Amino acid sequence: MDFRAIAMGLIFALIWSSAFTSARIIVEAAPPVTSLAIRFAISGVVGVLLARMFGESWQLSRAQWRSVIVFGICQNALYLGLNFIAMQWIEASLAAIIASSMPLMVAAANWTIFKERLSTLGVVGLIAGFGGVALIMAQRLSGGVDPLGVSLCLLGAAALTVATLTVRGASGGKGGVLMIVGLQMLVGAVALAPFALAFEPWHVAWSWPLIFAFFYTVFAPGLLATWIWFKLVQRIGATRGATFHFLNPFFGVAIAAVILAEALGWADVLGVTIIAGGILAVQLARVRA
Repeated sequence: MDFRAIAMGLIFALIWSSAFTSARIIVEAAPPVTSLAIRFAISGVVGVLLARMFGESWQLSRAQWRSVIVFGICQNALYLGLNFIAMQWIEASLAAIIASSMPLMVAAANWTIFKERLSTLGVVGLIAGFGGVALIMAQRLSGGVDPLGVSLCLLGAAALTVATLTVRGASGGKGGVLMIVGLQMLVGAVALAPFALAFEPWHVAWSWPLIFAFFYTVFAPGLLATWIWFKLVQRIGATRGATFHFLNPFFGVAIAAVILAEALGWADVLGVTIIAGGILAVQLARVRA
């Protein structure tokens, strides 16, 4: 893994982790599903227009269109939609911790369902990672955290796990990376729009933090981080790229603590350390395999 790949992985993990803090700012002042649908619409249009300017085609292969639809629904509409709704009641740091368990879910499903070989290091990493999540969940639930919010975040992580296991070959073929990213955003916007119109009143408490958080979410996690991820996968492969997910619990908790002043207990610090170690162990075991 060269220096450029390491830099791309670090930037991706940092931006991806910051999305929970910006989302928390948004949902405290605006309807979550409506905000997310508008974000996807803007990100999608900008992404597709930029892709066309760079000469990318929207004549995708069948595998790419399947990726666009599955990820647009599972990752954007379900995973992010459920997280945005949940963060009306739970803190950004907790949402980031739960979302960070997705690589553990993928590895567990590959091992138990698809019979992927996993070394002793990987098994220990799985046990440790889920143990860290359980430690934080027990401490937070006993402290009065909303169980509905936690459940929605877990469902969102499961949806993204299903999408990750289902789709392969998203970045090959005629269409470019930016085009695929933009089209996925538009699929998410179309999927969420009916629910936003049917169930959410339009009430926004306008402020400069809200405006900054919204546009940051549109262009940084929405377009830039996803584009970096696809490029990283093209450069070093999905398994090696996923190794950088071990940084997400650290970054997610640290950013929420600095910007939102969210409190951290001893169980959070210990649990995040265990989760990160478990994710790293699982991904290193898969890379070696």
